[in-house]
Amino acid sequence: METLTGKTVLVTGAAQGIGAEIARGAAAAGAQVVILDVLSGEATAKQITDQAGQALAVEADITDDQSLARAVEQAQQQFGDIDVLVNNAAMFGDLQQVSLEDISYDTWDQVMRVNVRGALQCVRAVLPGMQRLGRGSIINITTNRIYRGFANMLHYDASKGALSAMTRSMAAELGDRHIRVNAIAPGLTMSDRVLAKEGIQGRNAQIIKGRALGRSQEPQDLVGAVIFLASDASSFVSGQTLVVDGGGVML
Repeated sequence: METLTGKTVLVTGAAQGIGAEIARGAAAAGAQVVILDVLSGEATAKQITDQAGQALAVEADITDDQSLARAVEQAQQQFGDIDVLVNNAAMFGDLQQVSLEDISYDTWDQVMRVNVRGALQCVRAVLPGMQRLGRGSIINITTNRIYRGFANMLHYDASKGALSAMTRSMAAELGDRHIRVNAIAPGLTMSDRVLAKEGIQGRNAQIIKGRALGRSQEPQDLVGAVIFLASDASSFVSGQTLVVDGGGVML
């Protein structure tokens, strides 16, 4: 069902992994998709256009306002203003589990800069266009970890906890502009970068045991939730976090 027909969806961190899967899913639902990443997203864009979808790959740094402005301008020239922003880009795949005593302050600051401030900068970049349209949907990708209190990833968990709080605050602030803000909290998802992490299979096996739906989580498991929150089917939903983790966390 092409529930996103006529909408322009910008997905950050969409050159690979979860972001690429979300981009492909949005395109299959009829959206014009903007693939934004510091890496080249041309391969993802080609996968979409080869299936008769519409996609544009733009390279940009989400922590650089000028870079974001150029990317949004490119998107507007091809597809018009952005209807939907999926804040997916984040530092995670390259982060190692480490105790709080051993997290360097430089790493802490870098994680906060990308995962927290970068998400805010992306919202600011698309906000003028959403205001022109008189509507918008912002979807922040957080994590189920913030509800479980896992150890040894304090910098990442703190950043995603901040983004969860920002979701509610932004929803309250932007509601009178008819812009909805929601979040999706995945569990451990078996993207290519996650699969490359040392010891991940053992960790995943333990997580599966705690899920109501006892299997690995794959990137495509997030697509339906994104499409729902991006579409008019969720037109009266804002300030909410949807946990998509196979029943590992039940709120």
